[in-house]
Parts: sequence; structure tokens; C-alpha cells
Amino acid sequence: MLLTEFNTADDVRPLLTACLAVPRWVDAILDGRPYADLDALKAAADLPLRDDEIHQAMAAHPRIGEKPADGWARSEQSGVDNADAFAAANAEYEAKFGHVYLVCASGRSGDELLKILRSRLDNDPATELAVAGRELLKIAELRLAKAVTA
Repeated sequence: MLLTEFNTADDVRPLLTACLAVPRWVDAILDGRPYADLDALKAAADLPLRDDEIHQAMAAHPRIGEKPADGWARSEQSGVDNADAFAAANAEYEAKFGHVYLVCASGRSGDELLKILRSRLDNDPATELAVAGRELLKIAELRLAKAVTA
């Protein structure tokens, strides 16, 4: 969708929700229209998330290493080919933090993603939740850039 269409369309809420399932974020993007350019849209998308919003958005993401059937997550995780190693690492991560491991996987290898997961196991829960929130925003911005063009 072109930015000019995005700025005026009535039906972009589902598209934005697919980018990041956080109603406050979606509302902020909608309320900021019209955007002069893609940089302005990207800047608006960089809205810090609250802890409850991070948890809510994580619920919409598949585990890294488990291939989603379709959608953006499938292509974003295309480099993950070590699902067996991820199963064990995901279980350890989820036992410690109580939520799925979330990382912006686009363009990264499975080995790199697994290394990042293992390094994040050293975080305390509050730090890890903040890291996951920043990763969610990276994912949302990538998805938004795929959906809206100049």
C-alpha cells in the first residue's frame, strides 16, 4: 500500500494490528496520520510499550524454531533450521521468564538466534521483558515497512 493510500484509508487497523497486536500502538499510528514520509511513519511506530502490552503482543508470536503456517513470521524465521536445539533452549527460556523468546529474526541465521537466546538467559526478568519490547518494535517497524511504501 502506498503511503498516500495509508494516510487516507479507513481499513488499515487490521494491517497495523498484524504488525503489532497492541491497540494503543495501532491507535497512535492511526491518530498520527497523515504522515509526510516513511521516516515520519517509522518515527511514530517507535512508541515504548508497557509491560502488559509486551505480554499481549508476545502472545501473537510463534516460538522461534517452530515454523508458522503463513504470514510475516514464516518469512522472518526462514533462516531457522535448528528446530531441535531451539526446542530445548525455548523450554529453558520459558521456564525462567514465563513467556516466549522474542527476537527480530529477519536476516539472521538459526545459529545466531540461538546464541542470542542463550545470552539473554543471563538477564533478570525485568531487563528481559524490556529487551523483548524493543524487539517487538523492531519487528513491527519491519512489517510496517513491508506494508507501506513511498
